[in-house]
Amino acid sequence: MTSLHSLQSGKGFVISRRVVNHGGESFVELWLATENGPVCLHSPAQQSVCFVAVDDVTKVRALIRKQGLAIVIEDSDFLTLGLQPVSIVRACNDFQLQQLRRQLKDQSITAYEADIRLPDRFLMERFVYGELAYQGRVAAGNSVTDARVKSARYAPYLSSLSLDIECDEQGSLYSVALSSESWQEVILIPPPTHPQPALLDSSFVLTLAKDERELLVRLEQSIAAADPDLILGWNVKQFDFAVLERRAKAMGTKLKLGRDRLPVTLQTWSDGQVIVDIPGRCVIDGIEALKTMTYHFESFALDAVSSTLLGEGKLIESEDKLSAIKQLYRDDPVALARYNFQDTVLVNRIAAKTRFIDFLILRARLTGLDLGRPGGSVAAFINVYLPHLHRRRYVCGVRPENGGLASPGGYVMSSTPGLYRHVLVLDFKSLYPSIIRTFCIDPLGLAEGLQDPEHAIPGFKGAVFSRDHHFLPGIIANLWAQRDEAKQQQDGPRSQAIKILMNSFYGVLGSGGCPFYDPRLASSITLRGHEIMQTTAAWIREQGHEVIYGDTDSTFVHLHHVDSAAAARQTGEQLKRHINARWQQHLKTEYDLECHLEIEFETHFDTFFMPTIRGAETGSKKRYAGLTYQDDKPVLIFKGLESVRSDWTSLAKTFQETLYTRIFAGEPVEDYIRTLVTSVRAGDHDADLVYSKRLRKPLSEYTRTIPPHVRAAQRADDINRQQNQRLRYQHKTQIRYLITTHGPQTVEHVSAPLDYDHYIEKQIKPIADSILPFVGSEFDTIINEQLGLF
Repeated sequence: MTSLHSLQSGKGFVISRRVVNHGGESFVELWLATENGPVCLHSPAQQSVCFVAVDDVTKVRALIRKQGLAIVIEDSDFLTLGLQPVSIVRACNDFQLQQLRRQLKDQSITAYEADIRLPDRFLMERFVYGELAYQGRVAAGNSVTDARVKSARYAPYLSSLSLDIECDEQGSLYSVALSSESWQEVILIPPPTHPQPALLDSSFVLTLAKDERELLVRLEQSIAAADPDLILGWNVKQFDFAVLERRAKAMGTKLKLGRDRLPVTLQTWSDGQVIVDIPGRCVIDGIEALKTMTYHFESFALDAVSSTLLGEGKLIESEDKLSAIKQLYRDDPVALARYNFQDTVLVNRIAAKTRFIDFLILRARLTGLDLGRPGGSVAAFINVYLPHLHRRRYVCGVRPENGGLASPGGYVMSSTPGLYRHVLVLDFKSLYPSIIRTFCIDPLGLAEGLQDPEHAIPGFKGAVFSRDHHFLPGIIANLWAQRDEAKQQQDGPRSQAIKILMNSFYGVLGSGGCPFYDPRLASSITLRGHEIMQTTAAWIREQGHEVIYGDTDSTFVHLHHVDSAAAARQTGEQLKRHINARWQQHLKTEYDLECHLEIEFETHFDTFFMPTIRGAETGSKKRYAGLTYQDDKPVLIFKGLESVRSDWTSLAKTFQETLYTRIFAGEPVEDYIRTLVTSVRAGDHDADLVYSKRLRKPLSEYTRTIPPHVRAAQRADDINRQQNQRLRYQHKTQIRYLITTHGPQTVEHVSAPLDYDHYIEKQIKPIADSILPFVGSEFDTIINEQLGLF
């Protein structure tokens, strides 16, 4: 027996997880952040599990015998959601189960839940999401073996360190920078031109390494000494760690950056995603984190994001940063080290500004997802939902081979184009989650509803849902309450994490990448949304108002007989109360359901413009502009128009904002348009005429259609090739180019005059003619009047 003195218990937060195999058995390794420092847990030996249909058991046993696998099959009382009985398949280690999974796939035998990773199953079945309590036997150092875990509350403090590398185009390293509150260092390999560079400032420590091997050793030592829980960076997985791992491999060594000097492992998936596993640490990419938080930028380059969020950028401003970096390394390596270090500082400041670490911690506590995992909405749903389903003795399905059938999208009504005064926007609060709650839409609810359809709640496409047996409505109700609490406490990251999670539930149910995919589930959400939006619009019209547009969960209402902002807002509040009362009454009468739908009076636009589809008379969708007031200050809002599109020039964006502002204020615009056209032709706006567009694939793969930015890139690299310069545009990258009289040319290789007629016809005129007819004018008339003066 184990003595009481050899037991250790405590609480912690999961930093990393993986499977370790020894002695033919699999164990789950968890590294925790605890109040007493990092702790490494090893579980008791774990069996890897999946399920197969009872009808397939004989075939599966034959495969197991043929392959000589240490796998057993047990009878069970589990069912699929299609009510098919299944048996449990248990393997002594994860490797053997994956062997069997491949064999079953070759034989077209379905293995249910075989793709769930062992560490994820170990945690989710115990309802452990990020934070946990543990007890186990004390082993060497900070290790605990035979660890049992359970759900617990624990608020972690996680230390972080930002990392950035500089190298040449072959990946040969120049330097590595590390930055945190307590650690500031650049490890530099001096170039032959400056064998002993001297650092004149003390913003960081400059450590010299004679070659790449020594640089990697010093990096390992610094990481171990700083001992961060999190390593941050910008494109840090796909670039920095990929380069570091390749350089270590080229030297016949492993990069040992984990706790207890455990090595880094990299996996690259077919979609380009890179997974970096560092035992005891977690790698967080700033780009992935901000995208997961639903941030949008024209470019996610560090320079662009830091300029937008912080008002400061990188220390090198050049169209060809690699050439500038190589020259700086040769001529002034200390300046390169300073540039390298500044990038790590910018990442830390972005992390602090956006609180993306707080967001990822909260997401982990809600879903059990790894802190460093991007996206992951399907995995989050499985983690949250599957343990509940198992307790009802069901297993989840499998992802459809063909990706599944597309479900109907959100409701979008045809718009009534025009320039309006006093338009209200009424939004349903979290429409899809509230539909799930109200109509009990749920995978288990569908399975059990179909067994007793007479007492079930009707859905769409043949779906009916149990009134009593379901999990998802309760899960959403709990999240909803937590979000309301977060909003009251003004906890932005927590509120945002919950909102993203709730809104993802509809998407995963309609996703072919989800094992709970069923078109009846997603359609019962979206088509119910269509019905709700159409019914709501009809009730508003009954009140004597005009509905000019509707989009997913928003209804745009024009108030004909209102002449003041105060009266408009009063009408908005009245409509909100009326619609909410009607829905409560309607759902009780028609379905005997409690209503969780709630419409809110979101915005009053003093002036509002809904354009036509270009070249047509019908109204556009998802495109509008409006003038509203926030804190008594006018705010111009654009949706889907040129001013918010990244592929339009800054000239077009500035022109549209100024033109709409003048029109909304009732000011004349003719002189403004004439003056702008004249100044464009005079070359006064050349800096505002740059297009920016990204290559979505390697340059060589553009063969059938060659758009302007590709033609500009091809020409630029032809010139680079002739001049024996580096080819800059062979792979996915951002192209900044201008339209000249000789066609598109990149900004660094412009050799012809700019084609001002192009910019006037393609950038200014379309914007003007989208709104001028609504004030009785048109672009050509204004310009021709100008020409007639000469």
